[in-house]
Amino acid sequence: MEHAEALLRMEGISKSFPGVKALDHVQLTVQAGTVHALMGENGAGKSTLMKCLFGIYHKDEGHIYLEGQEVNFANSREALDHGVAMVHQELNQALKRNVMDNIWLGRYPKIKGLPLVSEKQMYADTMRVFEELDIHVDPRTVMSKMPVSQRQMVEIAKAVSFHSKIIVLDEPTSSLTEQEVDHLFKIINMLRDRGCGIIYISHKMDEILRISDEVTIMRDGQYIATRPAAELTKAEIIRLMVGREMTNQFPPKLDTVGQEDIMRVEGLTAEYSHLKDVSFSLKKGEILGVAGLDGSGRTELLENIFGAATRRSGTIYKDGNRVQNRTPQESIKNGFALVTEERRATGIFGILNIQENTVIASLKNYLKGVLLQSGKMSSSTNEMIQAMSIKTPSQKTKIQSLSGGNQQKVIFGRWILTNPDVLLLDEPTRGIDVGAKYEIYQLIQRLAEAGKSVIMVSSEMPELLGVCNRILVMSGGRLAGEVDADHTTQEEIMTLAAMYV
Repeated sequence: MEHAEALLRMEGISKSFPGVKALDHVQLTVQAGTVHALMGENGAGKSTLMKCLFGIYHKDEGHIYLEGQEVNFANSREALDHGVAMVHQELNQALKRNVMDNIWLGRYPKIKGLPLVSEKQMYADTMRVFEELDIHVDPRTVMSKMPVSQRQMVEIAKAVSFHSKIIVLDEPTSSLTEQEVDHLFKIINMLRDRGCGIIYISHKMDEILRISDEVTIMRDGQYIATRPAAELTKAEIIRLMVGREMTNQFPPKLDTVGQEDIMRVEGLTAEYSHLKDVSFSLKKGEILGVAGLDGSGRTELLENIFGAATRRSGTIYKDGNRVQNRTPQESIKNGFALVTEERRATGIFGILNIQENTVIASLKNYLKGVLLQSGKMSSSTNEMIQAMSIKTPSQKTKIQSLSGGNQQKVIFGRWILTNPDVLLLDEPTRGIDVGAKYEIYQLIQRLAEAGKSVIMVSSEMPELLGVCNRILVMSGGRLAGEVDADHTTQEEIMTLAAMYV
C-alpha cells in the first residue's frame, strides 16, 4: 500500500527524558482494518511511543499522520476527539463511580434544554455499546466492586464509544482468563472488520501470532523491523526483540532443595474469602509453584500467610516454631516477604524514587538515632541496582518512569534487603518481556541456591513447570492436589484445577 492509504504513520519519532533517550527516530505504519502488534523488551519504548501518539507525552522530533493529515495532539482528550483511543495496561478509573459514569465522564448526555445529566440517556447509550460488544455488565455497578477483567472490558467499551479509528491496547490480556481472552479477540475482530486500526502491545507471543496481521519490533528505543505475522515464529520474534538467540526459555534447574521443612501450613482458612483448610509444607531452598484458575484462592493463600488478609483459623510453623503472622510487619520480622500481583497498585510507590522504593521495607536498618543514613541507603540501593541489572539513569529516578520489568526488579531488591527466609511471589513476571523474565527466573534460582525458599503463584503453566520443583494446585479455595514439576503435564494440572469449580 502507498503511504497515503495508511491510517496512521509515525515517522522519525524521538523522545528524551533526563539521562535517557527513550525513542530514537522510531517509525510505525498502521493500515485500516488491521491488527498491528508492537513488541519489544521492557524499556524498548513501546508505551512511550504510544503516549506520544495519544498526547500524554510531546515528542521531541518526528511527524504523526492520521489519514494523511499531520496531527500533534496536545492532550489525550484531543486524541480521543480525533478518533485515537488508548486502553492502558494500568487502568486509571474512577473506582468510586459507576460503570456508565466512567464511560461518559466529561461528555455526559444532557436533558434537552437543561444543564442536567440525563441518567436515562446515559444508561441507554451504555447498554447499546455493551450489547454491540456482548459485554454483560450492569451500567450502574460501582467500578470498585468489579474484578480487573470486567473493568478492562469497560475501558475497551469506552474506547469504542468514541467511534475510534485507532485503538491502542497495552497488555490487554494480563488480567484476563482464557475465556475472556477469546471474548476480547471477538471484539478485536469485529473492530478490524469495521476498518479500525488496532495497535496491540503484548509480550504473549501465542496471542500475537494468533490475532495480528503485522508485527513491529522495537529494541532500546529504536525501530528494528516490521513483518507480516504469518511469516514470524516465536524464535524469530525473540531474536529480533533481544538481539540474540534465546534457545532456552528457562534457566536449567539447580539441585537446591534441602531435606528439612522451613515452613509448614496446617488447616489455613480465610475469614473474608473462600480459602478453606489448606495444608502443605515447604522445604529449604525449594521453589514451590501454585497453580489454579482465576478465583481459585492462589492470591488469598499468599495474603493469609503474609498477614495481608484476615485468617479465620489454621497454623503456620517456621523452622518448627509456630508463628502468628497477623500483620505484614509481623511477617517481615518472622522472615517472610511478599511481592504482590498488582505491581502498580500495591507494589511500587510511584511518586518516590528508586532508592526510596528499595529501602522502604527495611528502614530500621538505616537509622542512626532518629536520622536516616543517606550514604548507607545509597550504598544498598546501588548494590541492588547492580545485582538486579536494573536499567535506570540514577537511583534518584522516579520509579514510575521505569519499565514494568525494571520496576519489578526494584521490588525484588526491596524484599531481598529485608533478608527473608520465605519469599512469596504473586505473578512475578506478569507484563514482563521474555528477556526480563529470564533474569527474574535466574534471580529466583539464586535465592533458592542461597537457601531461601520461594512460593510462586503464576497463571502461566509453562513458567511453573520450567522454574518450580513442586506445584500445588488450587481449586475453589481448596488445595486440589500436589505434583512434581518434572513429572507432570499441563493436562494433569488443569484436571486438578477444575476439581472444585
